Amino acid sequence: MTVVGIVCNAWSLWADDTTMSDVERQRLKDDRASWMRWGPYLAERAWGTVREDYSEHGEAWDFFPHDHARSRTYRWNEDGLAGLCDAGQRLCFAFAFWNGRDPILKERIFGLGGPEGNHGEDAKEYWWYLDATPSHSWLSWRYWYPQEAFPYEDLVAENRRRGRLDPEYELVDTGVFDRGYWDITVDYAKASPDDIVVRCTVRNAGAIDAELHVLPTMWFRNTWSWGIDDRRPQLMAKDGAIVAEHHELGRVTLAGSGAHETIVCDNESNARRLWDVDGARYPKDGIADHVIYGAPTVNPDGIGTKAALHHRLLVAAGATTTIEMRLTAGDASEATNHQAPSNADVLTARRREADEFHTTIAPAGATDDERNVLRQALAGMIWSKQFFHYDVARWLDGDPAGPPPPEGRRFGRNHEWRHLNNADVISMPDTWEYPWYAAWDLAFHCLPLAHIDPMFAKEQLILLCREWYMHPNGQLPAYEWAFGDVNPPVHAWAALRVFEIDGSNDYEFLERIFQKLLLNFTWWVNRKDADGNNVFEGGFLGLDNIGPIDRSAQLPVQGRLEQSDGSAWMGMYCLTMLEIALVLAMHDGAYEDMATKFLEHFALIARAIHERGLWDEQDGFYYDVLQIAGGDRQPLRVRSMVGLLPLCATTTLGMDTLERLPAFADRLHWFLANRPEFAEHIDQTHERDGSRGRLLAIVSPERLARIARTMFDSDEFLSPHGLRALSRYHGDHPFSVELGGMQFSVDYEPGESTTGLFGGNSNWRGPIWFPVNHLLVEALRRYDRFFGSDVTVEVPTGSGNRLTLGQAADELSRRLVSTFLDDADGRRPVFGGYERFQTDADWHAMIPFHEYFHSDTGAGLGASHQTGWTGLVADLIVRKDP
Repeated sequence: MTVVGIVCNAWSLWADDTTMSDVERQRLKDDRASWMRWGPYLAERAWGTVREDYSEHGEAWDFFPHDHARSRTYRWNEDGLAGLCDAGQRLCFAFAFWNGRDPILKERIFGLGGPEGNHGEDAKEYWWYLDATPSHSWLSWRYWYPQEAFPYEDLVAENRRRGRLDPEYELVDTGVFDRGYWDITVDYAKASPDDIVVRCTVRNAGAIDAELHVLPTMWFRNTWSWGIDDRRPQLMAKDGAIVAEHHELGRVTLAGSGAHETIVCDNESNARRLWDVDGARYPKDGIADHVIYGAPTVNPDGIGTKAALHHRLLVAAGATTTIEMRLTAGDASEATNHQAPSNADVLTARRREADEFHTTIAPAGATDDERNVLRQALAGMIWSKQFFHYDVARWLDGDPAGPPPPEGRRFGRNHEWRHLNNADVISMPDTWEYPWYAAWDLAFHCLPLAHIDPMFAKEQLILLCREWYMHPNGQLPAYEWAFGDVNPPVHAWAALRVFEIDGSNDYEFLERIFQKLLLNFTWWVNRKDADGNNVFEGGFLGLDNIGPIDRSAQLPVQGRLEQSDGSAWMGMYCLTMLEIALVLAMHDGAYEDMATKFLEHFALIARAIHERGLWDEQDGFYYDVLQIAGGDRQPLRVRSMVGLLPLCATTTLGMDTLERLPAFADRLHWFLANRPEFAEHIDQTHERDGSRGRLLAIVSPERLARIARTMFDSDEFLSPHGLRALSRYHGDHPFSVELGGMQFSVDYEPGESTTGLFGGNSNWRGPIWFPVNHLLVEALRRYDRFFGSDVTVEVPTGSGNRLTLGQAADELSRRLVSTFLDDADGRRPVFGGYERFQTDADWHAMIPFHEYFHSDTGAGLGASHQTGWTGLVADLIVRKDP
């Protein structure tokens, strides 16, 4: 069927005026590929990434800085504001703005590179993902742009002046918003998969009339300059519209309303500005130079590979104006014929359908504030889907048309991952600070995504296990800065949770992921259990600076660090694979053997953790242990999340499961009879409500009670907003150890990191992190499933308030969610001390989803748009009502 045929059929469906709440799900079921063809797959930063770094020593931030972005062609990805592109990122669409005062167009989010910020890389603007549907039939984005000159130099200079002990200097701190700003909202509504209505609403939030230049911009990603495929697509100015011609996409037209000028240049580097050599006549920044300086840098013939509809909007103080356009496959006339719905009708219908769709997601007991947080969190998950392109072999070897990379690159970053070839839409942790996937981040993303688009969540989990992602040895790629680093093995856990959220009936998905994860599990056993003693040395495991030493680097003494969290992650991995095997065994008896394998392997790990002294009986807590060459063993007595994670390695077995799987039951009974030394961890039984269950857990009921006293102590882990990554105890009692003649220490840091480990832009020495908190909420619920009301804990410790473990999980969940909600004084903890966000109604409604949170105040820290794993707040809200 032709593209036009698809458009017309979609219009016919639209004309049926179906308003059932399942219309969005029906779209994804009936014509998923078509509706996914265009999406918000454009990052908000492509500069300063590993992919664009062709330096000898991996200096990504310096090799391609922000100052180059407006003038230099990207090799692998594109970026833009409120951007859309096709799923292969061949044709891109985004907005540019100019306030009449800045030296550059506002084409992308500005921020500081890693070496510039006093706490690492940091976006210095305010933008939000307000709304979205999983098919991208409706998308809404908001941005605040100062009317005064954007304070680029002030932000760079002041943050450079500040040290690690100082707060970050943010855009709102400059006072620029006090003198007026533009409140800009961009909405997308699809009349059909290839017919998109675009509306840009501009409000003058200032005291005087002002002019704003708005430039809806369309361009082709440069795929023709590298000596691989020299076919060059073309954009043309035609009758006030932009017409794109591409050898794969065909014709696409952008037609806009209102008075505007159509201007065209080329997506080619400005070689004269960058390197003082001749280059393209109408380069990538040609539109910007023409608008700002009146330079003759746009093609008078109206032909090129980058084009914009230049609007000049004069808006009265406090007033609002709107421009609309339509992005259509084929000619513009095809979107304006008598069969096509009007722009207004499309926008109204898609917004109404989005309302109906999200109504089905929110639980009945959710408050209006919780519904708002839920909807914005899910919108961020959808907007954070990005096209990610990275062919490591091509990157290492260089392009045929380019200079050969420095020889040192062949043995530098990622050289052991030559097989890795990514060109996919992937859920990113953040569209600016982390515009690249990370293995364990992505696993957490899939939970909230599964509530709105389980197929996409499953595709994401499968994708990382495909042969062009997973290393031939079975390792999953960690993240582009170091694919060979080690992230916690949470992929199996995420797969099982997605399977359950989706209705527990997609056995083909579960079987596919199980088989691939067998390879990954084997890699872990062979590579991270060096002595074969079932205690694991996983490395940094995503917890950055949580310990006194860099766990990814060589130890300061000869020896090995046996990790409480590494071993706990593997115990959890075993139990999740056991659960998956049991589910599959209900349909295929062959999986009973695999269930047996993981049961016994879990027992080995659980016993080894205690035999090797990772449990400290005196303190009632788990610690990493440094095994020093020569036989000495030194516990690193830091009370941190490392010692709480063993709680996550737990599950339950019901009698009905054993009755339905007799071969597995027989092996379990044989193992207990013949290997009684393992019974402690797999032979805890309990009867409640007339049914007997069995607990499989690293942490026994007795140890659970002792850990709970520490975990729920407000002077230790329990914060008003969740569980701290490190105990508050260490604020007055820092831990210190001498190793190799050097002193290493850890103290409680509730906010930003004061160390430079891992760039210093994240901190695991006190703040609240959603992923590990979420895992502990689930662990408590699993224990509660076993004990019910027969076991209670004191929350907070010393309060006399006894709760079941399930109620304790609910209380912990409530504290986490409260980070984003209005408190009794109408203040959102996530905003911290920024009064404008607390007291200005327009600002107060905009919810940021930060990377982590100050453990005493709940203020957001780190990446300001880390909707990735912090999007787990959506899962917590959805599960508020059992």
